[in-house]
Amino acid sequence: MYDAIHRRRDTRAEFTGPPPAAALARVLEAANRAPSVGMSQPCVFVTVRDPARLVAFRDHVASEREAFAASLADDPERAETFARIKVEGIVEAGLGLVVGHDPTTAGQHVLGRHAIADTGLYSVCLAIQNLWLAATAEGLGVGWVSFYREPFLSDLVGFPSHVRPVAWLCVGGVADVPDVPDLERFGWRSRSPLVVHEESYAAPAAPAGQGACAAAARGAAPPVG
Repeated sequence: MYDAIHRRRDTRAEFTGPPPAAALARVLEAANRAPSVGMSQPCVFVTVRDPARLVAFRDHVASEREAFAASLADDPERAETFARIKVEGIVEAGLGLVVGHDPTTAGQHVLGRHAIADTGLYSVCLAIQNLWLAATAEGLGVGWVSFYREPFLSDLVGFPSHVRPVAWLCVGGVADVPDVPDLERFGWRSRSPLVVHEESYAAPAAPAGQGACAAAARGAAPPVG
């Protein structure tokens, strides 16, 4: 498990094609096994293989990428860094997995959701993480595409109004997986070290290597890249 956490990457340029059917079934079952608030299992999954739909979504994402690039006009160095980063592998993967949140799966009264409505969304994210780690263990790549407008994606896959799209995941075979995440490799942002506040956020944060949590973790897992 720790090895999969360490090797997991947001895949973009490395896809070689759709995943084998048996492997896809296993990673989807892993997602279905994720914890969910009140056992509500609010995830909706839609697989997209139709080339026309893949191209339509790719083109929509490209337009949103251009809009974000335009917002960097006042920071030429940042704009140059972003220009080198690939933000999607939609067509290359050959399979899009759209994950949605359906708050009605367990009826109106969901145990644990009464005080925090977003626990359903959190549950969907837990399922995505389960799927991602299972895909990593299978030798598959996953890329979470976030350059899209929710109404466009809802219309593309026919979600009813009460189902919210949470993610388009590119899922497929990969030639390799980079040792260093793309955003770090291209200089957009580096991973921060772990810090832990004891008892209160107001307390000084202890960097990795200090404090009880860090001491417990040192023998438990490799560093996460």
